[in-house]
Amino acid sequence: MNNTPVKLTTDHLANFVGPEELAMLQPMVTVADQLLRSGTGAGHDYTDWVHLASQFDSAELVQIQQAAAKIKNQSKVLVVVGIGGSYLGARAVIDFLSDYFNSAYPDGDRDFPQILFAGNSISPSYLNSLIKLIGDRDFSVNVISKSGTTTEPAIAFRVLKELLENRYGHQAARDRIYVTTDANQGALKTLADQQGYEKFVIPAGVGGRFSVLTAVGLLPIAAAGFDIDQLLAGAKEAENAYRSADLSQNPAYQYAAYRNILYRKGYTTELLVNYEPTLVQIGEWWKQLQGESEGKDGKGIFTATGNFSTDLHSFGQYIQEGRRNLFETVLRVKNPVSDLAVPTGQAEDGLGYLEGENLSYVNRMASEGTLLAHVAGGVPNLLVEIDKQDEFTLGHLLYFFEIAVGVSGYLNGVNPFNQPGVEAYKQNMFALLNKPGYEDLHQQFQDQGLI
Repeated sequence: MNNTPVKLTTDHLANFVGPEELAMLQPMVTVADQLLRSGTGAGHDYTDWVHLASQFDSAELVQIQQAAAKIKNQSKVLVVVGIGGSYLGARAVIDFLSDYFNSAYPDGDRDFPQILFAGNSISPSYLNSLIKLIGDRDFSVNVISKSGTTTEPAIAFRVLKELLENRYGHQAARDRIYVTTDANQGALKTLADQQGYEKFVIPAGVGGRFSVLTAVGLLPIAAAGFDIDQLLAGAKEAENAYRSADLSQNPAYQYAAYRNILYRKGYTTELLVNYEPTLVQIGEWWKQLQGESEGKDGKGIFTATGNFSTDLHSFGQYIQEGRRNLFETVLRVKNPVSDLAVPTGQAEDGLGYLEGENLSYVNRMASEGTLLAHVAGGVPNLLVEIDKQDEFTLGHLLYFFEIAVGVSGYLNGVNPFNQPGVEAYKQNMFALLNKPGYEDLHQQFQDQGLI
């Protein structure tokens, strides 16, 4: 696996996990792999992502690219409406591939529409600020929801649809709305059929947190100007790279196995650590992928992120000397997008020893020094290093994490592809809002004096 753009290093686990422990997990990994690939494991109806990149429909890809070109020609802004897996993947990819301050660039400096995200909260201030940011610029909307009735995106879509129709008229507004939804059913599909909105399909066999390489993620990513062919090519390469169930041949499965060993030793929190601000949203996508896949039945690793070196000045003290229940996975970029040398001739700031050094080198040494300190302090560390920040590498990395969590969930004895706990807050919210069908629970809350 040395020729792949994603490399796993486990050297810093030597004091925490013995080689015999990994070997003892091999039979369970083999079974987990069989369950996943044969479609016989729990949640198997939602495992079509395993071969998604290599089997992607070419006609659908052309439709996505044509719609992206149309959005570019008609709009300065594309608002992506969705929550959870309906937006996290696209946002992570766009941030990963963009200049950090891309969203602040004037329209004249843009070759592609500004991508904004709505429907991921119920905050009126956020939505009002987004509308203000759109201003009088031409805009389009891509609404993403399997059902069309999820509260957060449904509210945002109502607001934005009204704004579109008031600005362009009902007929022209229809040409600026792109719907990504279920192929056969749901309120959003019904509306799209009635109004004639252009539709894209959320595959029935792909859950939201695995959907970034479907139209869910690919349409906004393409509209932002990035190469979705290369993104899929990277994921396709990863399909081949991580095909073996042999732990010695499969770094993604090694990652899954080491996580499970550490979890069973009491390391119940995992930090995904980055040293590049454009990787922050990758961490947000990863948190949902890992946490929603494994956090059930009273089990699972709690997933969090560390944005270093920034967070080393906030909760770095806790990592170094707090409870020894956490481990880190460091996500590091080998070749930076750009570099900058430390200026010379300013000795009063005490940086004479760094004069002329590239910031990438300083950042790398901060990474190495932190890793050594945390390991010495009792924090196990895994290192995932990617060659560079481009579409091909990212496609490979996304699949690395996806295939790893599929196996990891089975190793932990849970269904990695459902999320029953997500519905609990919705039921209470609906009852508090007196939604039809929740009258009994609404009455209970009234009796308890909650409303």
